[in-house]
Order: sequence, then structure tokens, then C-alpha cells
Amino acid sequence: MLKMKIPQLEKKPELKSCHNVTWEDNYSWIHQNNILEVLKDNSKLLPEVRKYLEDENNYTEENLKDTKEYQKKLFDEIKGRIKLDDESLPFKDKNYEYWTKTTTKGNYSIKLRKKIGSNNIEEIWNGDKEKEKLKTEYFGVGDLEVSYNDKYLAYSLDLKGSEYFTIHVRDIKTNEIITDKIENTSGSILFSLDDRFIFYSKLDENHRPKKIFRHEIGKSIKEDLLIFEERTPAFTVSIGISADEKYYFINSSDHNTSEKYYFKSNENLPKPKIVRKREKGIIYSVSSWDGYFYIHTNKGAEDFKIERSRDIEASKWEVFIPAKNETMIGGLTFLKNWIIRSELNNALDKIFVRDINSNKEEELIFTDEEVYDGSISHTQKDRNTDLIYISYSTPKTQARTYLYNLKTKEKKLVKEQVIPTGHDPKNYIVQRIECNSDDGRKVPLTITRHKDTPLDGSANLLLYGYGSYGASMSPSFSSTRLSLINRNIIWVTAHIRGGMERGMKWWKEGKLLNKKNTFNDYIAAAKFLIEKKYTSKGKIIGMGGSAGGLLMGAVVNKAPDLFLGMIMAVPFVDSLTTNLDHSLPLTIGEFDEFGNAKDNKDHFDYIYSYAPYNNIKKMDYPNILITTSLSDNRVLFDEPAKFTAKLRDYKTDNNLLLLKTEMNAGHGGKSGRDGAIEEIAFDYAFILKIAEKI
Repeated sequence: MLKMKIPQLEKKPELKSCHNVTWEDNYSWIHQNNILEVLKDNSKLLPEVRKYLEDENNYTEENLKDTKEYQKKLFDEIKGRIKLDDESLPFKDKNYEYWTKTTTKGNYSIKLRKKIGSNNIEEIWNGDKEKEKLKTEYFGVGDLEVSYNDKYLAYSLDLKGSEYFTIHVRDIKTNEIITDKIENTSGSILFSLDDRFIFYSKLDENHRPKKIFRHEIGKSIKEDLLIFEERTPAFTVSIGISADEKYYFINSSDHNTSEKYYFKSNENLPKPKIVRKREKGIIYSVSSWDGYFYIHTNKGAEDFKIERSRDIEASKWEVFIPAKNETMIGGLTFLKNWIIRSELNNALDKIFVRDINSNKEEELIFTDEEVYDGSISHTQKDRNTDLIYISYSTPKTQARTYLYNLKTKEKKLVKEQVIPTGHDPKNYIVQRIECNSDDGRKVPLTITRHKDTPLDGSANLLLYGYGSYGASMSPSFSSTRLSLINRNIIWVTAHIRGGMERGMKWWKEGKLLNKKNTFNDYIAAAKFLIEKKYTSKGKIIGMGGSAGGLLMGAVVNKAPDLFLGMIMAVPFVDSLTTNLDHSLPLTIGEFDEFGNAKDNKDHFDYIYSYAPYNNIKKMDYPNILITTSLSDNRVLFDEPAKFTAKLRDYKTDNNLLLLKTEMNAGHGGKSGRDGAIEEIAFDYAFILKIAEKI
């Protein structure tokens, strides 16, 4: 019997209409006109909305108070699998080796360096000390960059979670701030090669980076030079430098189309020139190396190809890496004698190495395990080397990094993820299988379970999904998941359409007027796993965040009986309202992902037919935990709040419906290592409670 009164959000009915369709929204009033200001300063939140969020937090606390001790147990268990006092591998600059470390008591990283050949270690950044100095609850580091001459440290901070970053530059030797702070930036920082300037992008009033500025270190920000401005509302900008450091490239893009500009790195007054004019649906990137320009593009190659030319303004380019059907061709990494590239097929990465001298290419083999996540990285800034780091992990095998000699093919294990409490990969089974969706498309599933978990339908199963923006879910190792897997909860990642696990077509088949394929794939996966006795109906826990929360909301409205529970993190559940509001940070840039309901009736009808908030029904729902953050700029807190309030009106069951709002955090949740672990322990305690394992 619940002791606390169920929270109620006041109803203030509002009739909305679009394309001759009218609907009632009882809770739209909580979306304030100054919502972006509220995200930056939550003291501007309406008092009655704050009270509702606090009431929901108290209600959640009351309903999960029997898990308090278990949350602590899970926290200790998860943290116990992390080597707290750990160090990254060193990266050699011209004069220094740089690396980071974490400590047993710290929550944030420390950046260290030492001169090559010296044993004297300098601490140039300590996140915990910086946070303490600022007396702030939330502490988000956007970027941390050292100048080419090793004299300056530039960093960007977000102290609210709202992703408005302030840039600072300090002299490493004196620890003194040496230039004006630069507010309201995207957070990214790029030093000029002569160390006189930094480049940064400024956010506009809708939280979109639209301008690239050059700031002269030590001068007033009033003198900052605007070098590029993007005027198309949906496009945002960023800046980077080519592999050979001869050119800066400005990227202007939305999710579906890109355009690049370039200027020489030694230009005194940059005047960016266009590389290729934007074409709708064409995405490309460009770099330069050893006398060639390389373009990675999907023009005439749905899953990308790579072309090259000695002249960036040439009308014809030679094909360097041809396209492959339903195989994503990745970008290039350059060394003096080697070119390294990646491919993605069937949710699995492959890495290929080309000897520039012989032009022979071969695949780099990481492991004999069937399912893995692999990557490569530089060991040093000087690219005249045969040495790289190669790293891999699998859902059951912790991360391992080798120092690999591309010439001799010798590899030496230089770092292995340590699990202090112990871990034996032999205790786990990983499978990659496929299931048929309702239209016959085969959906890859990555299944991880303990070897002792029975396959007779008695096990609970966590089904994780995302399926948007072309984001692919990699099959990497996660020590946190072991807290569920070791308790006989099977973890399955569904590589549903909307990602790019099977190329651009896989993405296109899961967006715009094909978006429902994402939801159908996920439901098909759930039914398949029930049919194959991995679990049973009513024993599945769905889990997804952000656009994955949209997935959860759409699926739970459509097939609630399949699930025991749902965890919806910062969920995009009032997707129609957000899509209709073109002033919000992300809306316009996502027209090619979800559609433009305001200006296109077909898009409106389609989004209206699946938007989670608009499709809540009078029926039984499973147990649901919804989490959000007050300063979230990507999915505003009012979406999950409205969804929760309406769901309380409609649901006909007595299952748990809990909303937890972090009052000092953003889209990524709490800052700091302990904060992240606390959130995972909280979610897992909810799972174990409803699965009756506590």
C-alpha cells in the first residue's frame, strides 16, 4: 500500500491544431516561453513546475526506499570493478609525453606530462581541484587542449549541464589566466599552429553553433575575428585541421547534408573557400596528406567511398577506396608509410592497413572472437613511425591495447582493463544472431549472458535499443552490465534500423516516413527472443535513452504486454510538440531525421501517429522508470514530465510509474565518476526490484 499521494500536475487544457487536426494538451503550459533561459538558470523555473518535479522525486524516493541499501551494494559492486587509480597510455608530442590519470578518491581526470627523456612529472590539470575551486555541483569539461609550443592550456567548462561552455586559457608555467573568458560557446577549442590564436564556435540564441571566431590570446574578445558564419537555420559549424596541418577545414552541416570550406594554416587573414557546394543528402569530409586531398563522400556511393586529387579544386577525382553495398566505408588515418581505414558491416568493424610504398592492403586482425569492437590510435604526433596502438574489447572480454608495429607485425600488450574484483570471460557467452522484422529485413542482435543462465524462458532479459541519427551500437565490453548479467539477466543489444550497422540504407529505412521500422524491428526482436526461449512474455525490460527513449515510448504504447518494465532516460517522448517548435535548439537540424510536421502534412500525420505523448492509451502499462535533467538542452525536461503526468491519467494498472529529475545536471546526467555510477546503480536497483531479485 503506497503511503504517499501520487503526484498530480495541474491540468490547463489547451487546444492545439495543425493541418486541420485538433488535439487537446492538458500539460503544455509547463513549457515556458523563456525555456532556454531556464536551462541556463533554473531559478527562473515556474514555482509550481518545480514543486511538481520535487513531488515526483519524493514519490520515486518513497517507492524505491526498499532498494536504498541495494543501491549502495550495487554502487560498491560497480565501482569495485573499476581500477580507480588508473593511467592512460602516453602520447608523444614534439617535446613532451602527455597522459591522464584517475585516482582512488577523485571523480575527474588529471592531465600529466613530462619532457621526453626526463623523469620530472608535471600536473597541468586536476578536475577535482578545479571543481572544488569553483564551488559548483555540476562540472562538465568540454575540451582540454595544449598549445603546440606546450606553453598554454585551453579548457572549456559547463557548470550547469546546459551545454553552454565558457573557454579559458591559462599559462601552464604560472597557472595564470592569460586572456578573456569566452562565454556561450560549443566547447570545442583549436589552437593555431603559431599559438597566437584559438578558434572556437559561438552559440546563437537557439543554442546552435553558427559562427567560427578567431581569438588572439591576450587580447580582448571584442577584437575577435569572425571568419565564418552559417546562415541556414538547420546547419551548424565546427572547425578542424588537416592531417598534414597545412589547412584548416570548416564543416557546416545538418544530419543529412554537409559543406566544407578551407584556408591555409599560414594565412594571416583567413578567407575560407568552398570545397564542394552542398547537395541535399550528400555528406562529405576532407583532409590532406602527402600532396593529396582526400574526400570521404556518399555522392554516387550510398555507403561512402574515398576519392583523392592533388588539386582540391579539380573537377575530377580518382577513386581511392570504392563503395561496397551495405558496408560503411570509414575515414582514413595517415602515417608516413601507412594509410589505415575502417569498414562497418553487420554491426562489426574491420580495420585495413595499406602500405603506401607497395600499395598492398590487408585486414588488421584484433581477436579470434566473433563479436568485438576494435580501434586504432596514434602513439605520437610525429607520423614518421610504424607504431600504433590497437585496442579491442568484446561483450565478455575487457579492453586490451597493444603496441603494434605495422612493419614487423609484432604486437606487445601494453594495457589491459583491470577488473579489481576479478573477471573471467569464460563465464560468459556472446552470440550474434539475426531475427526477421515484420517486413522480412534481418535485424542483428548481440546477446550476452552468463553461462549458467538457463535458456528455458525463465530468465529476465534487458533489451537495449537506440535506432536514430545513423548511430551504430558497438559490441564493446561494459563492466557495469555484469551486475545484471551475473544475476541471470540476459543483455541484448538490438541493432535496429535507424543506425548504420548495415550501411546508409539501414539508417534511411529507420527515419522520416520509415521511422516505424525502428519500432517494429525492436518489437520483432522481443518476440523472437521470447520464441527462442531466451525469455518469456512479460519478463523483458526495455532500455533506451534520448532518441532511444522515443523508441521506448513508441514501443510501450504499441506492445506493453511484452514487457515487465521500461527504463526511459532523458526520453524524446513529446516529439510532435518539439518538432512543431522551430525555435528549439535541435528541431530544425533534425528535419531530415524525423520530418517537418509544421510545413508538411504527411510528416505531421506520420509523427502524430507514433509520438509517444500523443498515443498514450487507456490500458495496462508495465513498470516504468523515467529519468531526466532540469538543464538538458537536447531533450527538455518538460517532455518526460508531461509524458509522466498524462500516463498517470490513462494507465489502468497498479505498476510503478516513476519520474526522477536531476535538478543540477544536463543530457548526460550527473557529472563525475561517482555521479555516473550512482545513476547506473539506481536504474539497476529498479530493474532488480521489478524482477523480484532484491
